[in-house]
Amino acid sequence: MLRDHPSGNYRFIPGITAFSSGVIAMPNHQIVHATLGAPLPWRAGFTQIDRHLREQGRGRTALCGIELRSPAPFTFEGFAKFNEGYRALLGEWGILVGDDNPIPRTNVAPVFAPPAEPSLYAFAYTVPGGTPSPTFVVAGAGEMRDRTHGAEGIVRKGETSPDAMKEKARFVMSIMQERMRTLGADWTRATTIDVYTAEPIFGFLEDILRPAGPAAIHGLRWFPSRPPIQGLEFEVDLRGVARELML
Repeated sequence: MLRDHPSGNYRFIPGITAFSSGVIAMPNHQIVHATLGAPLPWRAGFTQIDRHLREQGRGRTALCGIELRSPAPFTFEGFAKFNEGYRALLGEWGILVGDDNPIPRTNVAPVFAPPAEPSLYAFAYTVPGGTPSPTFVVAGAGEMRDRTHGAEGIVRKGETSPDAMKEKARFVMSIMQERMRTLGADWTRATTIDVYTAEPIFGFLEDILRPAGPAAIHGLRWFPSRPPIQGLEFEVDLRGVARELML
């Protein structure tokens, strides 16, 4: 299932038109994760990415991960419309591989201090230089069983009881497991687990950290946020990298 990016120095799991499901660095390269000190409107954010990549001696196709923050969850229709403009920009940058969008993405709506418009929060890119274990990024995933069914594909749709949240967490963590397996990664290599939900997480921490196995030693980062589509309540992304930057 993995495809090579011809000039990005990474391999990816094909996903949907808006994003891939994950990436892993090719041999003799590694993925660097960079967080902005303050989010920027997403198009201005891409201008900053372009500038940063040039400063690092890297081309645009080294970009291999995007994290966005939005004012509020989208409707299914609004999400599709936003993705049209986002994908078009990736096409202008020469990043798409045929019809595939190779870049994994997380796009969530913070409960506190949300931006006024969809904004860039963080990104990832490849650089030369291997690591003992291949570095990787897994895209954010919510509790959506079947995207083609719209809201009816959501696990325990409309429920936020402790039991429902545990089921949602277990479902999403199984997606993370499957994506890592496809990448050829595993929990021993995971360095960061990000959790996005507006619900208190204490009642289902075990359902997140127990499946993470050895990665649980790093704990997790909880962002009080809602997933990008109305009706979703829980999302996770993760990565395994050796270098983290704050810009």
